[in-house]
Amino acid sequence: MNPRLRRLQADYQNVSTTLAEHPTIRLAGVEGSPPERYFIDFYVRGLLPEGEDSFKVGEAHRAEIYLPMDYPRRPPVCRMLTPVFHPNIDPQKICIGDHWSAGQTLPLLISRIAEMITFQSYNVKSPLNAKAAAWAEQNLGSLPLDKRDMAC
Repeated sequence: MNPRLRRLQADYQNVSTTLAEHPTIRLAGVEGSPPERYFIDFYVRGLLPEGEDSFKVGEAHRAEIYLPMDYPRRPPVCRMLTPVFHPNIDPQKICIGDHWSAGQTLPLLISRIAEMITFQSYNVKSPLNAKAAAWAEQNLGSLPLDKRDMAC
């Protein structure tokens, strides 16, 4: 088995084991053998867009994580499949940061996405969604929306 396939298999085992007992994050599905695409459900408090300038609190979110051919040298491609109002999330991608290394684990990445959805983590200096960044700056006292530990 080549190194990439070994890594994909190890990642799948790690994600499956880690999320099996997680109280707020579930592995909803995978594609590939070994998996290259993950569907993750997050049962945490986040903001859902409700139109051009409004949103509501929601507690069910789904993300997709795709591992490209040059993974793990290149970071996973992440996007929300359900809308989320957040400075660093837009419909096409989740900005997971500039500091990816091949040694990072998928459970750590999944935890970071959960922290973003709940506003435990956000960057208003380089937003994908300027309205969400402005909202976050004006509502610092209300953040995070969910204070539970998202660690996997």
